Amino acid sequence: MSARQRHIAHLHLHASLTEEQYGDIIELMSGVTPHVQAVPPNALQLDLTSALRYFDLSPYDIVQLAKLRLKALYGVDSSVGLASNRMLATMAADASAPDDTTWVQAEQVADWLYPRPVTALPGIGRTTAEMLSRYGLHTIGQIVDLPAGTLQRLLGAGPARLLAERARGHDPRPVLPSEPAAHLVADLALKRDCLDPVQHHRAVLGLADQIGQRLRGESQIAGRLTLTVRYADRSSTTRTRILPETTNHSPTLVTAALGLLTSLGLQRARVRAFMIRADNLLPAGNAYHQLSLDPNDARARAAEAAADRARQRFGAEAVRPAALAER
Repeated sequence: MSARQRHIAHLHLHASLTEEQYGDIIELMSGVTPHVQAVPPNALQLDLTSALRYFDLSPYDIVQLAKLRLKALYGVDSSVGLASNRMLATMAADASAPDDTTWVQAEQVADWLYPRPVTALPGIGRTTAEMLSRYGLHTIGQIVDLPAGTLQRLLGAGPARLLAERARGHDPRPVLPSEPAAHLVADLALKRDCLDPVQHHRAVLGLADQIGQRLRGESQIAGRLTLTVRYADRSSTTRTRILPETTNHSPTLVTAALGLLTSLGLQRARVRAFMIRADNLLPAGNAYHQLSLDPNDARARAAEAAADRARQRFGAEAVRPAALAER
């Protein structure tokens, strides 16, 4: 075993956990290794590399110790993936049956990845998978065998390079200790009770855009949005949605928030206030962005970054969504 080889475990917890329980489990795992990263809402990752000498156990046996502690103290079963980096460990956990451990050792990575479907790689959405399928590319091995130039013609240089790296099992991200999910809140109390669905739409759009700006400003990404609507009679309704991928991209947040608003079916409800809460927060560098074949996505993100720079220089009102412009 190389002295520099990392051993990362991804634990998927088969339980619905409160925020307090999740925090307690992370604290418990810190007794195994100080390098514990939360992956809300029900998973976590451990870098076991420094724990090997302390426990004088194999990586597999340390994982069994962690699973035993989880079961004995909290009654929680887990599926575990063990590998040399975070991506492979996550994929191995996804491939594990409940209460099983899948260990992908360094010399097995290529053979283990080769027959797996390309959709098992992070960031491969339905659109990308369907396009690759049209060219007969169904497995990770077929991506590995494809000439780099051909893959670039299909996806573009950046996405092709990223996909090729993932297909070969490369992931340089470290396990970074973090607290259980924090949250950001944006709210709006209306000057008078509002019956107008158009104004409801504008209010939620503005709050979601504000959340996106704050997330990017703090270099964070969110995994879940919650919309709360308060009415004239002081009652309230709340809806929550897990995002397709953790993000700080305002259009994605706006789409999710407006979807929550639509699900409430307010019609002409007398609304007094709106609140959007973003939680399951992570550092922006800790998650994958799904590969996109749409050049408009890259342009939208570049425009968003330029707008953020303009706001930093000229103030928060320097750039606003067109739908929020005063009529």
